[in-house]
Amino acid sequence: MSETVLPELPQELWRAGKLELAHGVQQFLQVMRVASAGLGRYLAEIESRGVKDLFGYGTTIRWFADVAGLSFKEARPVVNQAIALNPTRALDGTEVPAVAPTTGAVAAEGLVGVERIQQILEILAKLPADTSVEDRESAEKILGNLARDAGPRQLADAEANLLAWLDPDGNEPKDPEPKEPRREVTLERRKDGFWKLTGLLDDELGARTAAALEAYAKPRPVDEFGQADLRMKCERLGDAWAELLDLAIACPDQPGTSGYRTLVHVTIGLDELKTGIGKACLDFVGTVTAREARMAACDCLMLPVVMNAAGEPLDVGRLRRFVTPGQRRALNIRDRGCAFPGCHRRPKNCHAHHIHHWADGGLTDLRNLVLLCSFHHRLIHHGDWQVRMAADGLPEFIPPQYLDPLRRSRRNTHA
Repeated sequence: MSETVLPELPQELWRAGKLELAHGVQQFLQVMRVASAGLGRYLAEIESRGVKDLFGYGTTIRWFADVAGLSFKEARPVVNQAIALNPTRALDGTEVPAVAPTTGAVAAEGLVGVERIQQILEILAKLPADTSVEDRESAEKILGNLARDAGPRQLADAEANLLAWLDPDGNEPKDPEPKEPRREVTLERRKDGFWKLTGLLDDELGARTAAALEAYAKPRPVDEFGQADLRMKCERLGDAWAELLDLAIACPDQPGTSGYRTLVHVTIGLDELKTGIGKACLDFVGTVTAREARMAACDCLMLPVVMNAAGEPLDVGRLRRFVTPGQRRALNIRDRGCAFPGCHRRPKNCHAHHIHHWADGGLTDLRNLVLLCSFHHRLIHHGDWQVRMAADGLPEFIPPQYLDPLRRSRRNTHA
């Protein structure tokens, strides 16, 4: 067995010039591809002899997974690709030709990697079932030779040309009238107070939903204190759903909300709202803490309700806007998004927070308001961070003592 010779690394790689670096990458890449092709020949030979007779395993994939320390899912494409590129033998000893012999020969030279090989095999699998053996072999030879210098886009173009040549009529036309899209959503409240959301979306709506959620589910960047976003992906998607709902509710044309974020009625006593201690009734379907109600009251429509000792409503006042549209526009211009240090959220994703809460006598004017995204709004209400208005009329934040013993003020420099 010939020994694979690895390229020699310079002792001081940091001294290498750009040409030497590029050449080194190309050398190692070719060695990796040649080694991968050699591994494939061994796996094809084991498949030909029978892995059960050789090693007592049921399949070559299972044996290779154990040898390589891989999962079955990881080992399967490696073995399947090896069998497709190399001839094997049937139980009676007759040779089974390779599916892609030209591609296998190019791979053995180290000129094509596993990604392009897989692309070629997928293209061959799309050829019409009635394609003749000669045409199939010709198509594979074209793709294999093209892969020496081509990238994924060129192979995709070649696929389109081959299918146009081998299947000029294309697939049979579908029904002229498309079916109604199937979309189902169910929402139910559990006994523990959480809500369970399930649904079934058609392909088009599912793709739109996934794209919208992914856009808002990206991990938050590491802040200036080195704290990373530790949320799991499912948690980030849940927070993204909340942001999208906030955007929909804040739309001026949204029925029933008039462009304000508070959609449900929250009933709470004034003392509980001031102290943040106690419970509030959320749209008469459950309870939230007074602290949560206090946070929701920052940017909402207020409906005063006077109740007697027995809880009977005596008087219902008129709706009053806290932050007016004009104040909101001025906030958007001044803060340009979430004002918390290091945050990149834009104005449309932010709430208007009262620095000195209105329940404590704070006024609803620009010197008492600051834009905060939902995450940092909750952090200000429930955490140890503080926000204040500086002498120049811009908001600044005071970190907890455990983050900065001197508690030096911070500002957002990314806006």
